[in-house]
Amino acid sequence: MRKIKLSREERIIEENLEKFVPVDRAEYEQIVEAIAARRRDAVLNIRINSSDLKGIKHKAHRLGVKYQTFISEILHKVAQA
Repeated sequence: MRKIKLSREERIIEENLEKFVPVDRAEYEQIVEAIAARRRDAVLNIRINSSDLKGIKHKAHRLGVKYQTFISEILHKVAQA
């Protein structure tokens, strides 16, 4: 039998499957709306210090997320504050 190689994200999902809980239709709709509200629909180009970017990439890697996603989450939290 051929062994399937999973990505890091797929392994994390597989390891945490028991934590996923079925939801009712109303809760599902709320989740769908929350995801839609977070959809990225604008592009931003900025210049930052290379050492700052290196630090951001390092922190994102430690958290297991892509650095651009990490930056987007930081900006979202600041915008919501």
